[in-house]
Amino acid sequence: MPELPEVEFAVTRLRDAVAGRVIASLEPFHPAQQAHLPPADQRAATGCTIERVERRAKIQLIALSGGALLEVHFRMTGDWVFTRVGDPPPRHERVRLETTDGVRVSLVDSRAFCVVRFHAPGAFALPDLGPEPLTDAFTVDGLCEALARRRGPIKPALLDQKLVAGVGNIYASEALWEARIHPAAATNRLSRARVARLRDAVRLVLETAPAERYYGRDTGNDAGTDPGHDAAADAAPEQERWRVYGREGEPCRRCGATLKRLPQAGRSSFYCPRCQRRDPQRESQREARR
Repeated sequence: MPELPEVEFAVTRLRDAVAGRVIASLEPFHPAQQAHLPPADQRAATGCTIERVERRAKIQLIALSGGALLEVHFRMTGDWVFTRVGDPPPRHERVRLETTDGVRVSLVDSRAFCVVRFHAPGAFALPDLGPEPLTDAFTVDGLCEALARRRGPIKPALLDQKLVAGVGNIYASEALWEARIHPAAATNRLSRARVARLRDAVRLVLETAPAERYYGRDTGNDAGTDPGHDAAADAAPEQERWRVYGREGEPCRRCGATLKRLPQAGRSSFYCPRCQRRDPQRESQREARR
């Protein structure tokens, strides 16, 4: 699933491809996308200039002339493919945007969960989102306050976009490993020192994420038509990218213990039972001995 680094990378590629260009056509192909983007909205977008392409959390926002907006969600397996008008369409193309000067942007998605919506000027409102984790707004004090009001384990809490925007399942597991916090640790029992470690770990894993091609996934795109394609990143084994995610049964790269998997809220959490102890009292005692 694309998370904040992947969506930021996608926004950068899209901005480079279409900013300042005029939309010649906008067309959905899958029935689900046709429901989100009816003919009236397709017509309203046609002829608009793409003024800006931005990101908030995992939402891509394409600002159009006159104040209208295209809202884009990749969901599970969405991605952009860039070609020229008249080229063969990519596999799994769900929505196609073409510009008056011949650029074609295809939203491809093998599972067809992606969403593109048109919003008239002033009609779009962002959902309730937490701070962006790579900005100054993501503070230790703010995270401590937010976690103190919650019950339940820390890993599912990190996936709540109201707590921190853009963090998903992969980077939550990675950050907890970096911070040496068990994914089932109680949110409201974390010490300030552990919350500070967690805040720093979230930033670290997002800043160093392999954003270019998450999972080395095949979108049906020909690498020769995609200027953002990184063949070396595609070839890198997934286990070399992640410290814990997807590595159940393998040795921890920090202590050598066997990594485990824990089902949580319909997702899989991966952790080291030695580095990431669940008992906060024992963790506090370990911290005091350091």
